[in-house]
Amino acid sequence: VFIRSNGSGKTLYIPSAYCSYTSEALDKKTPLLRSMDALNRNSMRILRVLGNTTTRRVIPTLGPEQEYFLVDKNFADKRLDLLLTGRTLFGAPPPKGQEMADHYFGTLHERIANFMHELNMELWHLGVSAKTQHNEVSPAQYELAPIYGTVNVATDHNQITMDTMHKVALHHDFVCLLHEKPFAGVNGSGKHCNWSLLTDDGMNLLDPGKTPHENQQFLLFLSAMIKAVDKYSGLLRASVATYGNDHRLGTNEAPPAIISVFLGDQLTDIFDQLANGGATESKQGGDLRLGVSTIPKLPKDSTDRNRTSPFAFTGNKFEFRMVGSTQSTAGPCYILNTMVADVLGEIADSLEDTDNVNEKIQEILRDIAVNHNRIIFNGDNYSYDWVVEAEERGLPNVMNAADSLKALIDPEVTSLFERHGVLTKHEMHARYEILLERYTKAINIEALTTIDIARRQILPAAMEYSGILADAALKLKNIGITPDVHTSELKKLYNLIGWLGDDITTLEAKIEKSSNISDTFEQSCAYRDMVIPAMESVRNDVDSLELIVDPLIWPLPSYADMLFKR
Repeated sequence: VFIRSNGSGKTLYIPSAYCSYTSEALDKKTPLLRSMDALNRNSMRILRVLGNTTTRRVIPTLGPEQEYFLVDKNFADKRLDLLLTGRTLFGAPPPKGQEMADHYFGTLHERIANFMHELNMELWHLGVSAKTQHNEVSPAQYELAPIYGTVNVATDHNQITMDTMHKVALHHDFVCLLHEKPFAGVNGSGKHCNWSLLTDDGMNLLDPGKTPHENQQFLLFLSAMIKAVDKYSGLLRASVATYGNDHRLGTNEAPPAIISVFLGDQLTDIFDQLANGGATESKQGGDLRLGVSTIPKLPKDSTDRNRTSPFAFTGNKFEFRMVGSTQSTAGPCYILNTMVADVLGEIADSLEDTDNVNEKIQEILRDIAVNHNRIIFNGDNYSYDWVVEAEERGLPNVMNAADSLKALIDPEVTSLFERHGVLTKHEMHARYEILLERYTKAINIEALTTIDIARRQILPAAMEYSGILADAALKLKNIGITPDVHTSELKKLYNLIGWLGDDITTLEAKIEKSSNISDTFEQSCAYRDMVIPAMESVRNDVDSLELIVDPLIWPLPSYADMLFKR
């Protein structure tokens, strides 16, 4: 419970769970809390079989890194697309983007640093422990990371963080953009969810220790994670399925739509040993030697890092990197909790039903290592070779939210959630329908905004400039000068104006046709297959016009303005 200033007043905020009069969960907090109970129950069963009699509760923890963009309010106010959709629907690429990588972790601009300082102060007042902040890869992109907390509290804190970012940004004449892809051609924004399992007496169940091959407890929980991700990869993909995330996932800047697990050399080697009969040794990381006399040798982390992996083990936690920047972490986390709880329950059933626990553990570890090895991948997830290899391994590659969301109503999935008391079949179907409807409405709003800007701002500007060129060409011709350049530019302009007019008309027709479809899924597919390509055609025309029309006439702030001017 906390008090927050709103304008000249103050409001008492009470964390709440919402349900219908017939007990259906209407929110994301209720299934999140239910999933935490399911995860606790099955984790405790494992610990008890292993001889632990002191731990009373196992709690999933979360540290969500929040990426965002800051754009000068003067520019954002002139962009109807940013106001209504959160992203730029038009914008020719600037001469410089992020190719120099000079923004990432660079020195903070003073104006940005002032924003970050006030943001930290506001968050600390609200009990949100914001810890780190830095420039991200794209110009005008930044990141904030909090101190870890229990999953439910961390989710609440992230919601507060996003809301506070918007408010504090305005104090500094910025607009905060949390969309997954506010600018084409540069990095999008995600929310890396660092997830682990902590006991009430201070044990991290995903801490491998110095000799992980001897740590049965760690290997059981690690193997359960791997099996859960492989078994329910379609469900995990659905947990991050949004229209905004479709623009981000699968490009050379973010995890692909293919789910895989990164373990690093040490744990992959142990996993291979398990598949071949049992783990007997652990690779060590060795030392970093810089060859500088004033710097001592440093121990090297044996887990390594892989920034391209969608689900990576990083020391004593898993980092789920596919979550979109606008998403609540509740949905992905209650899905992840439930998946893992289910596999832990399977393992607990086997261990509780045996007279030789150690022998059964080795059998379980070997079985998982043999049958779920396909999900382990430590290489470059961005490469085309991985797409081919993943298909050969039988790993799904669902490229859009409409198709991905179907996993929510798969009978095996609804049975999973009912089995653990997290969501009923009715509650799952309701969420499926709502998410599809949001997907379609988001595209529809973008399409209508595209038409509005193109017809009322871009076409008039292009026509005005064509008139200027035509007048100049005519005057030159009247004094005996052949206006070759003017004529050439005028022809390009005339063609683009004509194509733009035609593409606007086509987009309107596609919207009308798609909006008249009654079935929710069929309508989402129509918007995906007809409306989105039609929007792209309009954008291509407009972006080409931007490179020709006088910038003093062009009605929209450019990418160079928004990304680089502070």
